[in-house]
Amino acid sequence: MFAKYSWDLLQLLLMLMLMFMCYRDEKKKDKMPSVGYFQLFRFATCKDTVMMVVGGLCALIHGAASPLMLLVYGQMTNTFVAYELEVQELKDTNKECNNNTIYWKNGSIYETAENSTVYCGVDIEAQMTMFAYYYVGIGIGVLFVSYFQIAFWVSAAARQIDRMRKTYFRKVMQMEIGWFDCNSVGELNTRMTDDINKINNAIADQVSIFIERISTFVFGFMVGFIGGWKLTLVVIAVSPLIGIAAGLMAMAVARLTGRELKSYAKAGAVADEVLSSIRTVAAFGGEEKEAERYDRNLAEAQNWGVKKGTIVGLFQGYLWCIIFFCFALAFWYGSKLVIDTKELSPGTLIQVFFGVLMAAMHLGQASPCLEAFASGRAAAKIIFDTIDREPEIDCFSEKGHKLDKVKGDIEFHNVTFFYPSRPEVKILDDLSMRIKAGETTAFVGPSGSGKSTTIQLFQRFYDPKEGMVTLDGHDIRTLNIQWLRSLIGIVEQEPVLFSTTIAENIRFGRPGVTMEDIIQATKEANAYNFIINLPQKFDTLVGEGGGQMSGGQKQRIAIARALIRNPRILLLDMATSALDNESEAVVQEALDKMRLGRTTISIAHRLSTIRNADAIVGFEHGQAVEKGTHSELIERQGVYFTLVTLQNQGKSNTTKDFCSQHYSYRDSVRLRSQSKLSNDTLSDVLKTLSDKEVTNDDADKHVEPAPVARILKYNQPEWPYMLIGSLGAAVNGSVNPIYAVLFSQILGTFAIGDLNDQRKQINGICILFCIVAVTSFFSHFLQGYAFAKSGELLTRRLRKVGFQAMLRQEIGWFDDPRNSPGALTTRLATDASMVQGATGCQIGMIVNSLTSIGASFIIAFYFSWKLTLVIMCFLPLIGLSGVFQAKMLTGFANQDKKAMEAAGWVSSEALANIRTIAGLAKESSFVESYEQKLELPYKSAKKKAIIYGLCFGFSQCVIFMAYAASFRYGGYLVSSEGLQYMFVFRVITAVVISGTALGKASSFTPDYAKAKTAAARLFKLLDRIPKISISHADGEKWDNFRGEIEFLNCNFTYPTRPDVQVLNGLVVSVKPGQTLAFVGSSGCGKSTSVQLLERFYDPDEGKVLIDGRPSCTVNVPFLRSQIGIVSQEPVLFDCSIAENIQYGNNTCSVSMEEIFEAAKKAYLHDFVMTLPDKYETQVGAQGSQLSRGQKQRIAIARAIVRNPKVLLLDEATSALDTESEQSVQSALDEARKGRTCIVIAHRLSTIQTADIIAVMSNGAVIEQDTHDKLMAKRGAYYKLVTTGAPIS
Repeated sequence: MFAKYSWDLLQLLLMLMLMFMCYRDEKKKDKMPSVGYFQLFRFATCKDTVMMVVGGLCALIHGAASPLMLLVYGQMTNTFVAYELEVQELKDTNKECNNNTIYWKNGSIYETAENSTVYCGVDIEAQMTMFAYYYVGIGIGVLFVSYFQIAFWVSAAARQIDRMRKTYFRKVMQMEIGWFDCNSVGELNTRMTDDINKINNAIADQVSIFIERISTFVFGFMVGFIGGWKLTLVVIAVSPLIGIAAGLMAMAVARLTGRELKSYAKAGAVADEVLSSIRTVAAFGGEEKEAERYDRNLAEAQNWGVKKGTIVGLFQGYLWCIIFFCFALAFWYGSKLVIDTKELSPGTLIQVFFGVLMAAMHLGQASPCLEAFASGRAAAKIIFDTIDREPEIDCFSEKGHKLDKVKGDIEFHNVTFFYPSRPEVKILDDLSMRIKAGETTAFVGPSGSGKSTTIQLFQRFYDPKEGMVTLDGHDIRTLNIQWLRSLIGIVEQEPVLFSTTIAENIRFGRPGVTMEDIIQATKEANAYNFIINLPQKFDTLVGEGGGQMSGGQKQRIAIARALIRNPRILLLDMATSALDNESEAVVQEALDKMRLGRTTISIAHRLSTIRNADAIVGFEHGQAVEKGTHSELIERQGVYFTLVTLQNQGKSNTTKDFCSQHYSYRDSVRLRSQSKLSNDTLSDVLKTLSDKEVTNDDADKHVEPAPVARILKYNQPEWPYMLIGSLGAAVNGSVNPIYAVLFSQILGTFAIGDLNDQRKQINGICILFCIVAVTSFFSHFLQGYAFAKSGELLTRRLRKVGFQAMLRQEIGWFDDPRNSPGALTTRLATDASMVQGATGCQIGMIVNSLTSIGASFIIAFYFSWKLTLVIMCFLPLIGLSGVFQAKMLTGFANQDKKAMEAAGWVSSEALANIRTIAGLAKESSFVESYEQKLELPYKSAKKKAIIYGLCFGFSQCVIFMAYAASFRYGGYLVSSEGLQYMFVFRVITAVVISGTALGKASSFTPDYAKAKTAAARLFKLLDRIPKISISHADGEKWDNFRGEIEFLNCNFTYPTRPDVQVLNGLVVSVKPGQTLAFVGSSGCGKSTSVQLLERFYDPDEGKVLIDGRPSCTVNVPFLRSQIGIVSQEPVLFDCSIAENIQYGNNTCSVSMEEIFEAAKKAYLHDFVMTLPDKYETQVGAQGSQLSRGQKQRIAIARAIVRNPKVLLLDEATSALDTESEQSVQSALDEARKGRTCIVIAHRLSTIQTADIIAVMSNGAVIEQDTHDKLMAKRGAYYKLVTTGAPIS
């Protein structure tokens, strides 16, 4: 019951906060939607609500402390005025003080012109001592309530944010795969960090500070009403102008923040895409093009940022302008009430005047909080929409049947299907077929005919738009989804491994398996031998995305993972394509054993692997057009017959399919795309690193802060903006000291005996207030606009030069896990915007504060140096509390960031590999892991609440103690040294203002320090000299590039694995126009040699000669422009087909005619013309909207457009179906004419015509010659061709 009333009370308190954001229906008006403010608290429990209510009440009381102090202040003013009048009267030696009344010396009572007596006998020091006690009492009260207001709100927010993060991640992991096709992984990761932090800002300490300020606003007016209702009403009449402005500002900022974030997200996605595909970018010389593309996206964000800064400046100027007009009006009318109607005493006027001033000031100060609330509400919209979205396929659902006995009959009934991200392209068209239990059914057909899609439908990654899929006669939509997926084992062509140990990766297959089971599974998958030879054996970390393993090794681990599941239904999606012959034979045998008694679906482009299937289904245009055994389909002479005929052409009987390694370290050569549709940012954030790497990372963080001069140098082109902004800031800074002078002058007028003189002075002061108001408006606008402009331009410039610097680095630099795409993208986003902490708006704030401090001290020392020195004793306390608070918060921010990083790794890996996780039904274990990693940030946030509360309480109460001491000493100076009381007020007000400004300035120190560190990190990157320069100026170029290549005694190890010798004295050469083919088993260095030629790396020893010149002396862009590469899994960019082909030549603009020509040569043109948007069709992230064959042909067209002298074919046709392969192979044969060509072959039949075949083993060539001569030698090559035995 208490919780309900607490919640109602909380709502009442918060309604005060939002009272001037009235009259708007955002859903209708706002283009940038946001949620209702109270919805932000949807994760609050009873305990949180109670904490927030108590914290809110404390804030309310804290807010009332200053108006309460005014009552004391009013009495004190009356005491001072009475004393001053007494002193002035007693200057006349004919008067004396008797019984608290002034008499003439002759004994008659002294009367003024108004026939009133004059009070005397004020004991100013005793009075001041009493007032000092009042101040101390209020100060101690403030210490306690301000501690609780912060501690409770920050703790309650920490608890809610923790729940929100967990709920959001759990809901994201619950979503169906179709949802991930339409949401980029990079964006989801950003939401999980930045957007939730924005919500935290909107529901933590900002709320209590807002309540406190609104409380001061309300109580200030109450004090005004008690003192003089007429004057207060006059001022209140003006206040709606302030409220409306604050409301409008909040709306505008929310909208602009949303748009700015959206633009930055786009730029971040570009950076991530480019850095993830850095090898492709380098190979095609696209660095400058990508930097421009990134900058174009930054320009949009910059414009929104400038608009936001301008609007904030405009509204703040407007608020201050109105406040000063209020002062002028209030004081002019108030003085009439004091002098003419005698309704108020000077003290009451001050009480009313200050009450209104304080209320108005706090209302102005509340506006920055509104900005935080608006940003939080905008950020919460997307987060809450995701949380509230019901997934179409809920993988955590407990609903659905679990069959007691599974036979394994699978049937497709009239299934029609479109991908959610491409609803206009029909993938399956009324597909009907039956897969019998216990049998092996093979799917064959050209690329894009829907083979893989059927597998995804059976795994329930998607549901069909029409028709149904059944298991043993039950529609799979009625079955329990986790149970269904637990029946399925899947082995794909591009397996995904998680960034943990080999044993843990296999354990993902089935929870609770023993080490014996794991060993048995690896033996069956032929993985045991290579694992046992690794230094760490089963505890070896596989690296980010399995990058430390070769393709064949990854594949075998994936097969072991499937074997350990002991599945009822087995899905093999080209499962052995990445294995060398010997492994393939053994693994094929293991898979054959595994298939016994299980329903198996096998997709294969290599038809030899599926001849023995019980049934073969031929696919075409999303339909199953034929079904039967190998011999039946051969007789029928349909799709299957065509494919078999094409594949058998030109193959000798002895030839066996052969596969070289997929990848060396970090998927290095193949410029390979990370698998699956939604993985557009696989390596989005650093994955789990070894202890050693983490230590290195820490070392990297301790960088020397950069000198400010260098930061400002980057802001140099904006100096006119900064100058204008600084002038505006200086004017804004001097407003408060001017106010101190005007205010004390007001008090002084009440001790003037002549009423006309009094009126005249008052009118003059009111006019001055009006001048200050108008000046303030323009100076705030100038400051806001000028610094927003200079700051945003700097951020954009730094991001661009940072990105360019990254693209300049050699490929080895990207191999370092600290430089993973995710880490670099984050660095670009955060470091560049942090640098604004030393320039931009911060300069404005610092100039503002310094002017304020300077002017205040000049005024204070001029009027009473003694009193100034006394008050100055308190300044270090006020300043220190600010600095201490800032230091504490900075420390916590670093801890939070570090703690959140671990959770970020988990979320990033989970989202990037969502298909594999869904297939293994492992969503819940990732959710648990993420929740576990959130423990640390949560504990850190609770600790922060207490320390932040203590610092805040101390900083709030110091000011009351300062008042107590300074007014007490001021009383002494007035009575003993005859100081005018007006000067006491002037000095105290001036020094307090300077103290506040000092505190404000010190609160920028953490931002300033962070900015210098961030700048240092950025400059470290800018200053790094790449080991391989890609400058157009460095190195040799020549006209008649022939393409003669020679490797001389090349030794090489990867920079990140110096202990593993990859190339060991490699000697091989190829003449212009010849074709050299590399063959050999996994990890023997074939792909590495290609990378040395591209100059991704330089050899440790030996040389690579190009046209007789050492590669290290050749100009890199020139060299790469002569080389075209086609790899097995090509990386495409998220743009149109035409733009992807144009990427082949980044030195000039490629015409559409050239694109058509290249596409025709790559047998791509006819397919593209069937698409609705033809060449303007978007290929999706990493080409996800296309089949492998289609992607491959685009990559070949891209290489042809380049018109290279040297062609590198890295298993270029291995991912194609037979029909495409034949046509593409002839296109490649055509492209090879007159060019030097290096081929890494997947199938030996494709390289028999090569001029030189080099057989590699352990990083060296063990024999080389033509096919016929090598066969005649009966050496390693002969053994490989005839028996598939390994090369040792």
